[in-house]
Amino acid sequence: MNLNELKPVKGARHAKKRVGRGIGSGTGKTATRGHKGQNARSGGGVRPGYEGGQTQLFKRLPKRGFTNINRKEYAIVNVGDLNDKFETGAVVDLESLKKAGLVKKEYEGVKILSNGDLSKALTIKAAKVSKAALTKIQAAGGTVEVA
Repeated sequence: MNLNELKPVKGARHAKKRVGRGIGSGTGKTATRGHKGQNARSGGGVRPGYEGGQTQLFKRLPKRGFTNINRKEYAIVNVGDLNDKFETGAVVDLESLKKAGLVKKEYEGVKILSNGDLSKALTIKAAKVSKAALTKIQAAGGTVEVA
């Protein structure tokens, strides 16, 4: 048996109901919509979430938390990733991280975290660096400039 010989099981597929195609089809005239009312009209029906005047579900649920409009988001890079992408003595900044493919989007800056091991001496320019990452970078003989 080949892929082009595959067929669905008998009875698994149904023909689409073609409504509004004349009285002899059995689904002509009102086209299965009934005679009157909101859903019988063209463009009729209710908007998503509307429950006939009853308070909608999303309004009945409790609200939690808030959105801080002053929140700053940082692109996260681990020191273990720097080990693979950069040579010893390289300067690691936002532009070089973009070229290396470690940072896709420009946020408020880059934050270096300590996941992984670093064996190369690198000069790192970042907006933030965690304490554990700082000790790993300095232990490898590198320097950090926090901008």
